[in-house]
Amino acid sequence: MKLSTLFAGCLFASVAAMPAAAHQIVYTTSLDGPSEAPPNISPGTGTAKITVDFDLVTMRVEESFSGLQGNVTASHIHCCTAVPGAGTIGVATTLPTFTDFPSGVTSGTYDRTFDMTDASSYNPAFVTANGSVGGAFNALVAGLDGGTAYANIHTNIFPAGEIRGFLAPIPEPEAYAMLLAGLGMIGAVARRRRG
Repeated sequence: MKLSTLFAGCLFASVAAMPAAAHQIVYTTSLDGPSEAPPNISPGTGTAKITVDFDLVTMRVEESFSGLQGNVTASHIHCCTAVPGAGTIGVATTLPTFTDFPSGVTSGTYDRTFDMTDASSYNPAFVTANGSVGGAFNALVAGLDGGTAYANIHTNIFPAGEIRGFLAPIPEPEAYAMLLAGLGMIGAVARRRRG
């Protein structure tokens, strides 16, 4: 198989995936005490799902949690640690907690969409550190993409955080389609070389 045919096939696979390119990225994590820094023995668990919409410049926060030892005092996203999946860092999102987040409870759910062009969606120190609201948005997305941002639920028994988890993007279906197309091209080249 000629190199130009292989190149054309790869180009076709890339172009075919382009219309499906999303303007949203979804990030998820599981929340637990052992993921805290320092780790704790809380039996509490939870999940966080963050959906960033780049057309609307919004961030939807969905969290659920149960079994906490303490009563909730705050929840927010911290960003951006020096090492992916480790360490601690200051709060990036609104202070002292997400707007209307359940407080004084040991279990609950939360679902709210934030306007990420509004400075009130961020910790003012995070905006200052990144030069502007736009800079803060870009830094937060980079932290989410790089695994250096984490969701954290704080309680009265664990003021530094009872359960947390580092957020990671969910691979999109078109990423799998491109992977399969690439593997198909490699298989075709291997068959032709053997034959």
